[in-house]
Amino acid sequence: MTEVKFSVAYGCVFVAVLLPLVCAGVAKFAGGTKPRKQGGYDNDDPRAWLARQTDWRARANAAQANSFEALPFFIGAVIIAHQLAAPQVTLDVLSFLFITLRALYITMYVAGLGNVRSLLWIGAFGINVAIFFMGYR
Repeated sequence: MTEVKFSVAYGCVFVAVLLPLVCAGVAKFAGGTKPRKQGGYDNDDPRAWLARQTDWRARANAAQANSFEALPFFIGAVIIAHQLAAPQVTLDVLSFLFITLRALYITMYVAGLGNVRSLLWIGAFGINVAIFFMGYR
């Protein structure tokens, strides 16, 4: 029986799952906690409250949505690479690089730096494609 280990790449999958939650936290809670009646976060109707936000809060919410959109491909690519016995060190490094670029992507999204954000998105997507095909022989 082959020994299965929890890899860095699997840890990166967990981090990728947390990234949308970080974005949501930034959108909802960063910058103070005004009472709901004064425009603060409305936990009774969070989606409508988020839809009314502008500037960095709206961008953080959009980054949350994009982070959820990126999850299935990344998770699938890591699992497929593992199943096809891709080189573990390379897989771990690429997975870590994906997470790093995604974190920078979120930062640039919230900061309103669209061109840099787009370049980071392209880089992260390219790394994800590389992970997906790593085990191909």
